[in-house]
Amino acid sequence: MLHIGRCGQVLFVCKHHFSQKMANLLHDLNVNTKKATLAMGCFWGPDSLYGATKGVVRTRVGYSGGEKPCPTYRSIGDHTESIDIDYNPDEISYSELLNLFWANHDPTLKTKPQYTSLIFYHDNEQKQIAEESLKEQERLKEGVVTRIIPFKEFYNAEDYHQKYRLQQYPQLMEAIGITKGSTLLIDSHLAARLNGYVVGFGGVNQFNEEVGKFGLDEKTIEDIRDLVIKYEGMGLTC
Repeated sequence: MLHIGRCGQVLFVCKHHFSQKMANLLHDLNVNTKKATLAMGCFWGPDSLYGATKGVVRTRVGYSGGEKPCPTYRSIGDHTESIDIDYNPDEISYSELLNLFWANHDPTLKTKPQYTSLIFYHDNEQKQIAEESLKEQERLKEGVVTRIIPFKEFYNAEDYHQKYRLQQYPQLMEAIGITKGSTLLIDSHLAARLNGYVVGFGGVNQFNEEVGKFGLDEKTIEDIRDLVIKYEGMGLTC
């Protein structure tokens, strides 16, 4: 089934009419969530970092912070590459998400708006927590350029940017029933997790702890475990 996004994107809506094997895959996680939206220099690396973080339910990458309607990668205007996170506040706090934010990019780097450092707050509580965390960073570092601004709009990036690291492994995409252009690239909990694990985020111990609930076959599990072991500790790259 086709769905046309508000900026004209053609998305393939998955109705989960797969085999029983596909039906067992953990694409949907039915928990209460809150949103966090961040910009930390690029979006491929943060998508993997947060996707493999316990308590994170879904991720999507895109453009935010500017005034240009319907930005694209080739015509981003005054927007910034950002990540939008759905997280379970019973498992991870907003402060913990910000700790990862500060630890995994250079908030002193002066660059063009596309790659600048931003925290978008969704409510007054997030604003207060973000301001307190920024003050702490300014105490520790000189020249922090990170700005805290209200969330207004988030435009999804093109589908080839969503779960970019996972998309480099077509056999894994096939194993979890996701085709390019599918809304599952944005909506799937499993896709978010694997997008982190294939580049080592989360680590092999966490992978072993939770892989049993993913609904994957043994061959796919072994292929992903090999990648986690290979890349664990390599850090964030874009």
